[in-house]
Amino acid sequence: MNPILVSTTERSTGKTAVALALAQRLLDDGEAVGYMKPRGTRLQSAVGKTLDKDPMLARDLLDLDAEMHEMEPIVYSETFVQEAIRGREDPDALRERLEESYESIAEGKDAVVVEGADDYTTGGIVNLTDPDVAELFDASVLLLANYEDPSDVDEVLAAADAFGDRLGGVLFNAVSDDDFDELTEDVVPFLEERGITVFGALPSVKELSGVTVAELANSLGADVLTSEAPTDGFVERFVVGAMGSDAALRAFRRTREAAVITGGDRSDIQTAALEAPGVRCLLLTGGFRPTGAIIGNAEDAGKPVLLVQGDTRTAIDRAESIISSGRTRDASTVDRMGELLGDSADVQAMLALGK
Repeated sequence: MNPILVSTTERSTGKTAVALALAQRLLDDGEAVGYMKPRGTRLQSAVGKTLDKDPMLARDLLDLDAEMHEMEPIVYSETFVQEAIRGREDPDALRERLEESYESIAEGKDAVVVEGADDYTTGGIVNLTDPDVAELFDASVLLLANYEDPSDVDEVLAAADAFGDRLGGVLFNAVSDDDFDELTEDVVPFLEERGITVFGALPSVKELSGVTVAELANSLGADVLTSEAPTDGFVERFVVGAMGSDAALRAFRRTREAAVITGGDRSDIQTAALEAPGVRCLLLTGGFRPTGAIIGNAEDAGKPVLLVQGDTRTAIDRAESIISSGRTRDASTVDRMGELLGDSADVQAMLALGK
């Protein structure tokens, strides 16, 4: 038995949902399954004990009795990174900790699913990137990737080089209807000619692709300044409005399902965002209320306006965390991912990576 390491080319590819859906499938097939996330990165604060929600969900969903410190041996917080830079974290000792935890998790199990970090390069500061972990655990790798334009193929190829023979194959997730034909007709054959297996391409599904405007506002503690604009629209990404109005309008027109983050005093950016069809809401920072004209235009456009007191940088960091973590919230999300895998991917081939 080899563990299956679920890695990713970038944040927000649905890694946790895929990892847990595969683990759930193994469990349903009668296998004794273990789960591990060697480096916890989905943290609620920069310091302290394990706060990563993914192992917590895995333990409940898979009915595991492993201790949290075994499922997540390293809390990859800002403090940890700072200490590593200062030479206060021993890479050899960390590797031993991971090995001991993995052996405990794997004992008596038929299969183990290992969830990688935010992207496959995270952990390099202590020589524990996903390729390093794959080598350490003798794991086969399932690589997740998004696809929006041909340049994304560069990331896939770079990751394939990093993993080498341990790469079992690639799964594309959250592919839009506009990009699906190009991916399947051009990109997939190109990758397969390079010797890279593609297990499938999952379509973009609203309930797995982000958070609603209402959820975003609630998580940020934002005031909703519009009363008529609906807040049930989904936000999958954010765009920072820090350019001139003409450039902003061009940029906003190219995006989809986006929240535009800008200062409450930037009426030119706000107006441009309200004119773009792919913008779902405005997130204004600094506590500056927009003009009545902006609120009126937003109501007419059906686009909520949210207001936070903090600065733009803080709002960006918090919004990024909320949107990226919104993909895996509960067991129903994992079940939905399992359905998508069954419909659009070669699940048996992915599970066979652990044989």
